Amino acid sequence: MNILLTIPLGIFAQLLLFVLLQRVFRLHAKAAALMVGLSVLALYIPYAILVWPGADVVAMHVAIYLVTAYALGLIFGHRESRMDDVRGSRPGFHWGPTLIVAFFVVLVLFDSVLVVIATQGLPEPIARLLLPATDRQREITSAFPGVVDNDFQKKEALYNAYLEQVRRQHERGWVVHKGWLSAAHAGQTAKFQVTVNDRDGKAVTGAVVQGGFLRAADTRLDQRFALAETAPGVYQSALTLPLPGVWNLVLEIRRGEELHEVRAATTVADADH
Repeated sequence: MNILLTIPLGIFAQLLLFVLLQRVFRLHAKAAALMVGLSVLALYIPYAILVWPGADVVAMHVAIYLVTAYALGLIFGHRESRMDDVRGSRPGFHWGPTLIVAFFVVLVLFDSVLVVIATQGLPEPIARLLLPATDRQREITSAFPGVVDNDFQKKEALYNAYLEQVRRQHERGWVVHKGWLSAAHAGQTAKFQVTVNDRDGKAVTGAVVQGGFLRAADTRLDQRFALAETAPGVYQSALTLPLPGVWNLVLEIRRGEELHEVRAATTVADADH
């Protein structure tokens, strides 16, 4: 749902319906505005439930549509009142309501642009014009990647569980080595290997090893993976990371009730040419 398309189309449909109700059905401005507001909600709410773009987007649409209906009733209702008071004349719009409506129209358009930039990023021509050039041929992301929730202190239960997991992991003493078997390049497949041994140097076999490479700049690029055991205590998989730069690694090694977690980072080079 592109709000730069749905909002203008909705407002245009409201204007057409308002004119139709006034000119054809001869409704007063306030009655026509009420019908317009109820009609647009009756059409938009079911559509929003089916596609559900998010509560913030739905709230923005509802607010804009209701403000539009209210503005139509305010301006044209005021015009009708003045025409009743001054018979035979044809007064224009009063500047007060017009300025108020114009202010909110500009505010809504500005907020809509900010929402689009946050969800979809800047259009490519504008991004090239405004964002600094890079020294390498890589994609620049201007969209909002999402929130990061690592605040365990505010969630006591999760924080205590985290401390308990760290304690058990330290007592277990597993030794984990991880890395690429060859240089990792963007867009090219390379083997990623993890070896797991216990504190006595014996291979930890039969474990389930999985995790993900996380892109801090854009969570939509996160790459999840699972490794297969190719030798006792050795787990491998062929992986492809789409972009160069730093990727954060979150690794889970689970054998029965035993869980070992590893967090690290890796740097992926530019693609070979």
